[in-house]
Amino acid sequence: MVDFSKVRAIDIHTHAEEPCGCHTDDGYDELQRTMAGYFGAPWEHPPTIPETAAHYREQNIAAVIFPVDSERETGYRRYSNDEVLELVKQNDDILIPFASIDPWKGKMAVREARRLVEDHGVRGFKFHPTLQGFYPNDRMAYPFYEVLAEHNCVALFHTGQTGVGSGMRGGNGMRLKYSNPIYLDDVAVDFPDMNIIAAHPSFPWQEEALAVAQHKPNVYIDLSGWSPKYFPPILVRYANSLLKKKMLFGSDWPMISPEKWLNAFDKADFKDEVRPLILKENAMRLLGVSE
Repeated sequence: MVDFSKVRAIDIHTHAEEPCGCHTDDGYDELQRTMAGYFGAPWEHPPTIPETAAHYREQNIAAVIFPVDSERETGYRRYSNDEVLELVKQNDDILIPFASIDPWKGKMAVREARRLVEDHGVRGFKFHPTLQGFYPNDRMAYPFYEVLAEHNCVALFHTGQTGVGSGMRGGNGMRLKYSNPIYLDDVAVDFPDMNIIAAHPSFPWQEEALAVAQHKPNVYIDLSGWSPKYFPPILVRYANSLLKKKMLFGSDWPMISPEKWLNAFDKADFKDEVRPLILKENAMRLLGVSE
């Protein structure tokens, strides 16, 4: 298990990619190539889980890692949670297991979620409303959330614009409207004991995200997917004050490396007393591993 007393930070937002390569048969290869160009990522194919673990071990940073199941909406074959967890277990000195199941799978999703939590110790689940094609407050997802609330799991939602499909014809069929963070307000009300992370600076709905996180005790914000040098001033202002205990370091690896994010964070206008909260302490409290 991760020795949290020794790592210098916790990256709450990293992606698991398959070792067999991208899927040229369903368009996944083109999607990854376009995304790498959008973010300026320096690879031909995203790193595998063992490669990710090696990188984070070298950086002395713990990482929450997950796949994204969007096969129903996009046709991209999902990376099996069981395959991901097997590799994470082999690297559990540095990796923290989350999972992903499309909530549209209904009872199948509920059954799989319960098994992953109870049998494999999954700590949370990643949702991507734009990729999965649903509003977070859609009641069809509520039986899934009930499992998470019952087991004290974290629900991590993509919010805001996405680099996925950006610049592709028709945005590759992906609709941004699903990822407005205001829809998390309903989820936070209906599941007050389930911790929720609104992932990324939520452009163009940054103020909605800040409002929900300030108003609802169980809502956090991760700062992944953007370099801190581009953060809007209002986000930095809230991170330095009202929401200093609700902000989380996240990179969005492999699109942004943790060291690149941290280098920009060092130069950004964050208070010295807030930096350790964002980099590690808030995540430890959220994950229930506070020192």
